[in-house]
Amino acid sequence: MTLLAVERIKLFSTRSPWWCALTALVLSVGFAALIAGTREDAEFTATVASTQYGYDLGVTVIMALAALSVTTEYRFGTIRTTFQAVPRRSPALLAKTAVVATLAFVIGEVSAFGSWSVATLLQPHADLALNSSADWINVTGVGVLYALAAVLAVAVGVLVRHSAGAIALLLVYALAVEKLVQLVPGVGKNIYQWMPFNVAGKFLTGTGASNSRAHGAGPVSLSTSPLAQGWALAYFATIAFVLLAIAITTAKNRDA
Repeated sequence: MTLLAVERIKLFSTRSPWWCALTALVLSVGFAALIAGTREDAEFTATVASTQYGYDLGVTVIMALAALSVTTEYRFGTIRTTFQAVPRRSPALLAKTAVVATLAFVIGEVSAFGSWSVATLLQPHADLALNSSADWINVTGVGVLYALAAVLAVAVGVLVRHSAGAIALLLVYALAVEKLVQLVPGVGKNIYQWMPFNVAGKFLTGTGASNSRAHGAGPVSLSTSPLAQGWALAYFATIAFVLLAIAITTAKNRDA
């Protein structure tokens, strides 16, 4: 509990978490308002899934927040003090990861339900009620993915140790690399099926029951992953925690 309290104090003693949290909320809820505010017609009808189209924007900000929580300590040398107080290093890094992931989960849930609420207000006649398990997963699952993305980003921050490098690596991968993989002749689409964030999208939307539109309709397509929703979540979580384990092992075997 002491380590968790210390990491919480360190995290909230800087401005970046507050600005990142606000930015993630504004982007997610703002995009939901933009989508819901468009004219309702046969081509586009607001759905539960469409209220969460902005989660991709929010998750990139969350990953930046998580990476900064680590790289800032390396930048200012405070990580040395932390490791002197906790020589085994693993408990300190796990405590930091737990605090950042918890914050990411809270931001994700607030942004998800905020987006859904705004869309409900702007489209009062649309069928946006959370009537099925698919609808609930599509909304509540955002916080879970934010938390796992934060774990992944903390791991990258520990491995890279430089703020600009870690954030650039995370954003370029999440926003460009996975989509560009599809352009590889012959095997691109098969590889893309197993890319982490594509699989994470499968957990949120499943087969599209909360979307009620054809595959590819709207600005966000359904995931092409062949996994079921539960297995998709397990796959993404495994990647995040394996990368964290590698990062912690690396941190224990090199100078701070």
